[in-house]
Amino acid sequence: MAGTILFAWCKFKGDVLPSHKTLLRLGISGILMLVGGTGMIAWAEQYISSGQAAILIATEPLWFLIIDKQRWGEYFSDKFIISGLALGFTGIYLFLKFDHLHPNHSAMSTIASIVIIGSAIIWVFGSLIVKNSAEKTSAVMSSSIQLLVAGVASGIIALAAGEFTNFSISHVSAEAWGGLAFLVVMGSLMAYLSFMWLIAHRSPAIVSTHTYVNPVVAVILGCFLVGEKIVFWQIVSLFIILAGILLVNVPGYRNMKAGKVDNGVYEEENGVVVK
Repeated sequence: MAGTILFAWCKFKGDVLPSHKTLLRLGISGILMLVGGTGMIAWAEQYISSGQAAILIATEPLWFLIIDKQRWGEYFSDKFIISGLALGFTGIYLFLKFDHLHPNHSAMSTIASIVIIGSAIIWVFGSLIVKNSAEKTSAVMSSSIQLLVAGVASGIIALAAGEFTNFSISHVSAEAWGGLAFLVVMGSLMAYLSFMWLIAHRSPAIVSTHTYVNPVVAVILGCFLVGEKIVFWQIVSLFIILAGILLVNVPGYRNMKAGKVDNGVYEEENGVVVK
């Protein structure tokens, strides 16, 4: 739904489709990020809370460093990045170790936690495909193609899994329709589009700052709105992971202060960093 809306807007503005090579890259990245990433999270949240999922998703910046092999020489020569990675993965280890203390723990919850980590890794692969693309396309066009391809791919997977067999639109509750509408507007049209713009125009140090906010908000809202429970040691794990992310971003923050970031030279103008 979001992909159709965005694509219609692009055609209304007269935007042209990117080359076949870029279409293929966008399609692959869309499947990785939105089927392998978001789809795996949707499956895993049958067995763990949204707060637990958000804590594990917060590890994405750490996986960026591990997967971005072209810049290993830069990354692993910096003591802040090495310390941050060590601290971040210590937090992941503690989270999984103390998962059994959660009131709703089961064998499937452990599997779901591992799936969430896998989804974060797959999301990073998809993000790097977009970021490293030679042809630059508008964020709206790129997002629309990714969303459309991922929507079709998700439908095929659902069909193969037999999920349409007992599905009836008449049985979908008003609350579920409301949730769907919220995710279309806020999740895809606003949040995902914002992410795609940021990944193309700003450094990883800037983009990854959303990681500090998401898990904290998810844990608080989960507790107060739907009564989700989370154990003390998992909260400790969250702050250890966030401390690790903060450390790995120190070099990026220093570059910003010096007037340079990863994707270009930036200058400070009236207290705001601009290109």
